[in-house]
Amino acid sequence: MTLELLKRSVALASVLALAACSGSGGDNTSSDNAASGDADETQIVRHDTNPYPSTYVPSPSGVTLIRGATIFDGTGGRIDNGDLLVEDGRIAAIGQNLDSPDGATIVDATGRYLTPGIIDVHSHLGVYPSPGASAHSDGNEATSPVTANVWAEHSVWPQDPGFEAALAGGVTTMQILPGSANLFGGRGITLRNVSARTVQEMKFPGAPYSLKMACGENPSRVYGNRGQSPATDMGNMAGYRATWQEASDYRDSWNEYWDAAEAGEDVSAPSRDLGMDTLMGVLDGDILVNMHCYRADQMAQIIDLSQEFGYQVTAFHHGVEAYKIPDLLEEAGICAAVWADWGGFKMEAYDSIRENLALTHAGGACALIHSDSDTGIQRLNQEIAKAMADGNRMGLDITEAEAWTWVSSNPAQVLGILDETGTLEAGKRADLVLWSANPFSVYSRADNVWIDGALTYDRNDESMQPVRDFMLGQPGEGDQ
Repeated sequence: MTLELLKRSVALASVLALAACSGSGGDNTSSDNAASGDADETQIVRHDTNPYPSTYVPSPSGVTLIRGATIFDGTGGRIDNGDLLVEDGRIAAIGQNLDSPDGATIVDATGRYLTPGIIDVHSHLGVYPSPGASAHSDGNEATSPVTANVWAEHSVWPQDPGFEAALAGGVTTMQILPGSANLFGGRGITLRNVSARTVQEMKFPGAPYSLKMACGENPSRVYGNRGQSPATDMGNMAGYRATWQEASDYRDSWNEYWDAAEAGEDVSAPSRDLGMDTLMGVLDGDILVNMHCYRADQMAQIIDLSQEFGYQVTAFHHGVEAYKIPDLLEEAGICAAVWADWGGFKMEAYDSIRENLALTHAGGACALIHSDSDTGIQRLNQEIAKAMADGNRMGLDITEAEAWTWVSSNPAQVLGILDETGTLEAGKRADLVLWSANPFSVYSRADNVWIDGALTYDRNDESMQPVRDFMLGQPGEGDQ
């Protein structure tokens, strides 16, 4: 099959898939809600932990052999003149001089670079979509310091044109988070960067939910300016502690109920609280904490807080002072998701340095780049290039292949999907970007993007450049 025929068949299949009703193709089991077959067990009240399951179905893909590329594999490895074989949406083999199966589409990548798809762990696409009108400001439920009951997916607008702009920048997966007005901002969701009618059709199957939290100036400013609590850092900490104590008591009450009910006792279920359900999920290790936090001392206090109440912080986001505490982060098993060079725009961001990412990485902690921006997400390859260059300029020896982990395997680890994507290894989802040149160059562009082995974007073919329905007929869109 020629590459042109493959493009046409994939494009047609994608149109048909969007026109059809969604199947159940994602992870839509609700294990806690399933009946066990025991008559007494069916009377026990259980929580449905997945009431809005993924309906994502990968686009059809054939057999593709990408040949002769310089490959960054996402684990820190580099293969010169490398080949990668895709079969059934998965990576079948990677190496040099791979045999071509019968009927495979051959992509000549000579002189170009192949990488895992970029993963952004901090995006607000869909909840703060373009155009940036007030009607689209759906990211902050700033009505209470504790809004663990809200879920970002219920604000995501799948028609946001920003998704396509991110795709052209090589982004295949992203975490959409609520904003940072609240101590507990709500649940985040991991999405595939595909065209879809509903957010469920974009949800990464099996990816765990996250909880967005925020420390520092944002919550104390938002509520302090209203004459409410919290108004200070100590008010923030008191608010966390009171809420985690309530969540611990809530979990205890349900566990006591389940133990008694399973023992055959006639007991009544506690009253359900949707916000406490989310926090109980964190305490049980099922929901990952992603926390907006800038200063080193505040991150250290949050680590102490997490140990007090027995939960794990997955990543600190922004973390402009992460370079001061890589040892604490490594010991606690917490990643730092940072910018390359944003800083100084408020007091808690004042002590930022351009070498932050490189120093945190060199200090042994898990470090990665994030965007927190509808424009920055389009050039995350350039952001890690800046961070790598700043680190090497001060004497650190960070290779390009090593730096690519900052947009691939480390973000996948933060999102709990490293077993599925983030590296180019046999058996993983074929989420790939073929770059026109070295992706650390400002002149490089994403030529092709594959998601689950399906060609999703082609820079040189307008028919393979998705356009959201919202943009159809808009000025500049021509006859698309």
